[in-house]
Amino acid sequence: MSESSQNNDLRNRILFTVFILAIYRLGTFVPLPGIDPDQLQVMIDNNQKGLLGMFNVFAGGAVSRMAIFALGIMPYISSSIIVQLLTGVTDYFKNLKAQGEIGRQKITQITRYGTVLLATVQGYGLAVGLESSADLVINPGVFFKISTVTTIVAGTIFLMWLGEQITQRGIGNGISLIIFSGIVAEIPRALVTTFELGRTGAISTLMIIFIFILLILTILFIVFMERALRKILINYPKRQMGNKMYGGESSHLPLKINSAGVIPAIFASALLLLPVTFSNFSVSQNEMFLNISSYFSQGQPLYMILYASGIIFFTFFYTSITFNPNETAENLRKYGGFIPGIRPGESTALYIDTILTRLTTIGALYLTLVCLMPEFLIANYPIPFYLGGASVLIVVVVAIDTVTQVQTRLMSSQYEQLIKKTKFGR
Repeated sequence: MSESSQNNDLRNRILFTVFILAIYRLGTFVPLPGIDPDQLQVMIDNNQKGLLGMFNVFAGGAVSRMAIFALGIMPYISSSIIVQLLTGVTDYFKNLKAQGEIGRQKITQITRYGTVLLATVQGYGLAVGLESSADLVINPGVFFKISTVTTIVAGTIFLMWLGEQITQRGIGNGISLIIFSGIVAEIPRALVTTFELGRTGAISTLMIIFIFILLILTILFIVFMERALRKILINYPKRQMGNKMYGGESSHLPLKINSAGVIPAIFASALLLLPVTFSNFSVSQNEMFLNISSYFSQGQPLYMILYASGIIFFTFFYTSITFNPNETAENLRKYGGFIPGIRPGESTALYIDTILTRLTTIGALYLTLVCLMPEFLIANYPIPFYLGGASVLIVVVVAIDTVTQVQTRLMSSQYEQLIKKTKFGR
């Protein structure tokens, strides 16, 4: 493949990704049928805090417009969480994972079925919640419920398909990029809202300056931690073949401080949203709804504890299923590699596992700090959710991963051209 064709392939992938994300953004402005827009705006203004605001972030503003993508990609993420948890505790899913590509396809299919089931349940809950809000639904009844559930489920399935298309034919992880694009598209509105609050005196000028300084420092801290590596020295023994000596090189086994990426923050948020997704859609004085809403609002101890626990759990869980120290140690032993001062085999696996556990602990604390620190500001000041810790973390990490993939493809193209020129003497 020539350099120009490879560059064309990269350009086509980028354009395809942008096109798919544009379709997603268009869908967030297509409203559900039968909703009174004026009453919807009143409900949204009265329920900006708590889970409704967080859900609106991950849906790219679709909840505030009650669009066909109101559930966003969260049912798919919730289904993925359930399947991955089952993979770690049940023999059936463990056997599927061990079957390679065939097993992976079956797991993907089960995840899709789970997405449809969760979207159906949540879509029905959404329809019931909307009908319970006074004058929000123009013609409540069975037809409204059926049309809402059908539209919501179709929207979620379409989003899932769009994400898979980006992953296969575009650049980056499709699901992460969909969440990323939704947050980025709403950031300008969040900035305008913040400045408007400063103009009206709801937030002081010094507080706005402090917020933006904190935002910049948070971004720098995230970039530093995401780039941080612990390199384990690996030596390879010399081997004599005939009259020549081969081997004797040294390399490094790179271990990231945060090898789980942005997944723990997304999973923890999805887990909090799942059981009480629609509690804030009711504007009635139902005591149960009010109690649930009060416990799951920013700054509340229960919310913070559950959020932090979810981030820490999923950091360790996701790291454990993506990196296996025993497999790494076995591969090193097969190729003759060893860590200086550590015996090959079980001792090497234990050594790598110890280092990985320490790094994952630091990574989990880093993710918890980044996600929870701005939540206290959001709880005490009218700051938009799009400037929160989880939002900034998702935007920065997904941007880093996507740029890294683009750079990898460019470097691969340049490396192939260099090999060809060296080989043919050009």
